[in-house]
Amino acid sequence: MGGGTEAFPDLGMHCQHSDCNQLDFLPFKCDGCLKVFCLDHRSCKAHECPNPDHNSRKVVVCETCSTSIEITGHHGEEEKLILERHEKSGECDPKKKKKPTCPVRRCREILTFSNTSTCKTCQIKVCLKHRFPADHTCKRINSSSSSDNKFLIALASRIGNDCGKKGRSSKSPTSTPSVKAY
Repeated sequence: MGGGTEAFPDLGMHCQHSDCNQLDFLPFKCDGCLKVFCLDHRSCKAHECPNPDHNSRKVVVCETCSTSIEITGHHGEEEKLILERHEKSGECDPKKKKKPTCPVRRCREILTFSNTSTCKTCQIKVCLKHRFPADHTCKRINSSSSSDNKFLIALASRIGNDCGKKGRSSKSPTSTPSVKAY
């Protein structure tokens, strides 16, 4: 079942869907059934592919320990048998089920990979709300506050002194203008 036109016989292919047979110059090859289809029939659902999930990964989550178990290569085995084998293997530990939470007092945020931040100062994992050292009880916050105190002391000593106009007079000169008019 070739494709193309009289001038270009090798260009494009016909859709192998039984009702279509459209000549498509950018055909799609199905990875499941290895047939060629047009844009309208390229999805497995559209052409009713007999092997739609040949390359997909399937995972079952254990309710006891929240561990995910891949079942892609286990054709014919039921999910229940795979879960039973997991529970008997010794890898299933109910203590693993508890999810880590933010250590800040009164914060119950569950820490996941997308909302966890590690403090650069004390290396504690906290939620995004408490990622700054001032928002959680950071161990080194006292040492940084001494530098803040130095800053505040320097700022207080400069109050009243205008740093921006140092060495210049504060009054504008009332002398003759720099441009003369004739």
